[in-house]
Amino acid sequence: MIADEMRSRLATLAPSRLEVIDESEGHRGHAGFREGGESHFRVRMASPAFGGLSRLQRHRLVHDRLGDIMPRIHALALELAEN
Repeated sequence: MIADEMRSRLATLAPSRLEVIDESEGHRGHAGFREGGESHFRVRMASPAFGGLSRLQRHRLVHDRLGDIMPRIHALALELAEN
């Protein structure tokens, strides 16, 4: 499952909080929706790795960690915070 892969890769940032939420069902009938989900995700995460980073730098860090998962999903919403 994509969500499990995401959790595993993001765990390398030692998060104090990590939620990976599959929001695909809420996008039924919209672009990118796939039957069975795993197309639209929201990540809520707090990590000391985000300390001193701008919002853009935090997003880039997460995208880098997710790597080849990114082309496999349609949308990713990020809520990232420093511990």
